[in-house]
Amino acid sequence: MNSDKASFNQLLRQTIWAQQLTPEQMARVEAETIEQFVPKGGFVCRKGEMVDAWIGVIEGLIKINNLSPEGKSVTFAGVPAGGWIGEGTLLKQEHRKYDVTALRDSRIARMPSKTFMWLLDTSLPFTRFLLMQLNERLGQFIGMVEFDRLLDPDAKVARCLAALFNPHLYPGTSTLLQISQEEVGYLSGASRQRANQALQVLEREGLLKVDYGGIQILDLEGLRNFRK
Repeated sequence: MNSDKASFNQLLRQTIWAQQLTPEQMARVEAETIEQFVPKGGFVCRKGEMVDAWIGVIEGLIKINNLSPEGKSVTFAGVPAGGWIGEGTLLKQEHRKYDVTALRDSRIARMPSKTFMWLLDTSLPFTRFLLMQLNERLGQFIGMVEFDRLLDPDAKVARCLAALFNPHLYPGTSTLLQISQEEVGYLSGASRQRANQALQVLEREGLLKVDYGGIQILDLEGLRNFRK
């Protein structure tokens, strides 16, 4: 096994769902799951494609988004390292209803649908994980609809940052977010300038600190409840 594959497999084993698999199940996952490098701005997958894999972020940051008929981009979620997406589409065996693009150079894991379905049939812990995953994702999207319709841009940026700290969807997220102001804008649906203004407001409130190359979260609950 080459060093790149060994490194990739080690990162796979660190995911929360993998830690509850048997050695035999993990061996098949490692043998059949492949790594894909996606450069900044590239497509992880496209709307309209027939789903063929469960998607995980090994390193990097991606966003799930769509374009309206008028050409307006709508972002549904940002997914940092440790997050996995697409289980709902896999379970329904349908075409993707959204694009997934890389906001920075990213290492992507692609577990074939046959492997995913085999785990679903043979691993009760994996099935429980997926139930939690779907429930958490539903709550995330309900919250997104609420803040998109009711909140001002400052509060949208606050909720956008707080959403990256879901311990089930995105385990291991550090309080020092390696995220740029441009990326915050993409995820919150704001321009880079407007996202910067919102970050200044949140910094004055003592909720975060904008550092070189990232954002230090000082009060996560404060972000979740900002202007609630």
